[in-house]
Amino acid sequence: MSTISAPPGAGARSIALPEPRGPLTERLFATLLGRDRAPLDLLEASASTDPLRDEDLQLALYVCYELHYSGIDGVDERWEWSPSLLALRGRLEAQFEQALDALVGPCAPDDLLDVGAALQRLVAEDDGPPLSRFAETRASAEQMLEHVIHRSAYQLKEADPHSWAIPRLTGAPKAALLEIQFDEYGEGRVERMHASLFARTMAGLGLDPSYGAYIGLLPAITLATVNLMSGFGLHRRRRGALVGHLAAFEMTSSIPNRRYANAFRRLGHGAEVTGFYDEHVEADAVHENIAAWDLAGGLAQAEPQLAADIFFGARALLALEALWAGHLLGAWHDGRSSLFAPLPVS
Repeated sequence: MSTISAPPGAGARSIALPEPRGPLTERLFATLLGRDRAPLDLLEASASTDPLRDEDLQLALYVCYELHYSGIDGVDERWEWSPSLLALRGRLEAQFEQALDALVGPCAPDDLLDVGAALQRLVAEDDGPPLSRFAETRASAEQMLEHVIHRSAYQLKEADPHSWAIPRLTGAPKAALLEIQFDEYGEGRVERMHASLFARTMAGLGLDPSYGAYIGLLPAITLATVNLMSGFGLHRRRRGALVGHLAAFEMTSSIPNRRYANAFRRLGHGAEVTGFYDEHVEADAVHENIAAWDLAGGLAQAEPQLAADIFFGARALLALEALWAGHLLGAWHDGRSSLFAPLPVS
């Protein structure tokens, strides 16, 4: 009987809390670890002037969400549904959502007449920063390592945030989502799960593939890209936005992943590193039409009141990803690390 080797970094999910980045995370982490007994519902989250780039706010929100995904070293798992923590999270989410609303703005009424077609136009007209083209032709080995570390925040739990939508959909949209997610989870084969493939990429590059190993290096804008889908996923009222997010994610993935694979081949790496990207070139090309028409378009037909939120989710993804890509390219143009803290030299 053959055995399947465990992917790099496999095992029960558990993370260590990173260093705090301000009074909010300092107090939150101390409370989670039992060092501060004051109720979290009395902790005021000061209004941020830029919630999308606020290091303290985005890290606090990320950790609040992470309680739903993994264990946290030294933290009682009952914190996941603690009323005081949820009250704090709600105040952080309110600031985050307000900033997203300002970033995305209202949609045109015509875009809601045919959501599938509107998503196709949205993606075709997107002119975000050319990060994948830069990676393919010019990025250094160090810059590509940074890119992988940024993406590890989501890719090591790939598909999980969008899976929150499964029990919240019915009929044809649910079937379409399951078709996509079945591929994301490797069609039942652990070694083919996309999170497993990404862990192999990290290991092949000499990075630590353990879940959450680099949270302390991720800047606020990177944490915000993951908080976006977690926030949509954990609120049933945002199921439309979650579907729109996934649709746009799948529709904009194939070509960039081809370029990232080419970047690593240019730098001398083989299939152990490029396998994750090569898989997405093929899989996401198939998923594109399913996501746009069967999933997003189908949900808009089944629940017309969700059409605006579906389109919002797609636009929020593209807008936030553009800010994230601009952060990376700006840092690299200036000759500095794009991470919150430089990658330690091994």
